[in-house]
Order: sequence, then C-alpha cells, then structure tokens
Amino acid sequence: MLVEMIRRSSRRILTFWRRKVGTRITPLLNTVRLAGLVTAAIALWGFAELAETVMGNQTQVFDTNVLLAVQKLQAPWLTPIMLFVTNIGDPTVLLVVGTLMSAILLFRHRKSEAMTIALGGFGALGLNLLLKRLFERSRPELWSRTVEVKFYSFPSGHAMLSIVMYGLLGYLLATRYPKYRNLTILLMSILIALIGFSRLYFGVHWFTDIIAGYAAGFVWLMTCVLSLEIWRHRKDLSRPIP
Repeated sequence: MLVEMIRRSSRRILTFWRRKVGTRITPLLNTVRLAGLVTAAIALWGFAELAETVMGNQTQVFDTNVLLAVQKLQAPWLTPIMLFVTNIGDPTVLLVVGTLMSAILLFRHRKSEAMTIALGGFGALGLNLLLKRLFERSRPELWSRTVEVKFYSFPSGHAMLSIVMYGLLGYLLATRYPKYRNLTILLMSILIALIGFSRLYFGVHWFTDIIAGYAAGFVWLMTCVLSLEIWRHRKDLSRPIP
C-alpha cells in the first residue's frame, strides 16, 4: 500500500512538470534546475520500485554477493580510514554539526539558510526512522561487526542523512562561491559515496539499503532546496523598490 502510494505520487509529479513547467518558466526555475526536480521524481519512483523488490526478498542473493565482495577489500590500514568516514556520516554527528551551522547562520542574519539546514537534518532523520519502522528490514549478519548499529536496516540512515546534509552544504557553498561550484559538487559527491561504502565495508547495511537511502535522501534534499529558493524568491519580491 505504501509503495503503491509512493509510486502514484511520483507519477503525479512527473505529469505536473510535463504539463505545467513545460509551458512557462519562472525565475525560480532558473535557480533550481528543472533537471534536479525531475531527477527527484525519478528517485522517488526508484525508491518505491526498490522497496517493493526488497520486501519481496528478490535482492537477497545480490545483496549478499556484494557484501562478500566488499569484505575481501578489508585491510588493517583501510579500517581506521573507513571508521573515520562512517563516523562523519553518523546521523547524530550530522545533526550536531547542522545545529551549529544553523546557529552560526542565524547569528549572521541568514535565517532562511539556517532554517533549511535544520529542516533538512531533523526532517531527514524523522523520515528515515519512519521508513525503517515501516519496512523493518533486518541488518546483515555475515561477519562480526566492529561498529555499533541500532534499529532496522532499510533505508540506510547514514546514506540518507549524508546526502541531505552534505548536499545542502554543497548547495550553499556552490551558490555563494560559483567559481568553485564544480569542485564543491565533486568533493561532496565523493564524500557521500565514501560514507555509503563505509557501511558496506563494516557489513552493517545491504547494498540496496544504501541505494534506497540515497534515493529517499535526494528527494528530501530537493524538497529543502526548493523550499529555500521559494523563501528567497518571496523575500526578494517583498523588498521595496528603491
């Protein structure tokens, strides 16, 4: 029922953009690219399809083979690096950092950005916990764990929170320093990918958990970015003309 509802929602979004956005372009869409919004709709559809497949136990063999392949990459020199990477993607760490960033932005009178980061972090955490409770997928237990894990597996909280928080940070930096836009996107993308890989490295998530976390996180990320740009757009319109 939930999967079908998500699928219908993603189809409505795609239909809306074909009918409405194709005929008129607003200043808002010059900031938030149409491609990003369409990609978010596709990600939502992909999450629904993946969730249905996972809940039907159709990915178990694939997921197991991926984890066993990653296990072969484990090495004494690599483990501390992966531990550091997985820690900077921990939802609690990201929320603490996000709260500090919001406080700094508020102090600098950048309320819209501060609120967006707070909404992004706490909203993503709440959504992730809700999805975990709904799907109740068990964690992998293919080898002894060296990192502590709690709650259910699908979708990955590290993957979901990292793409939202580091995605928002990258977006804010890229819009403020457009000269370094490509470098910012590249570095944030690598970091987000490494965080997801670290969860496979320690055997605490299935591969499909990571992909689902990225998909759900990207949808929430685009929701936050769109909200920020709407806020900025309305604020600009409300300013008196000199």
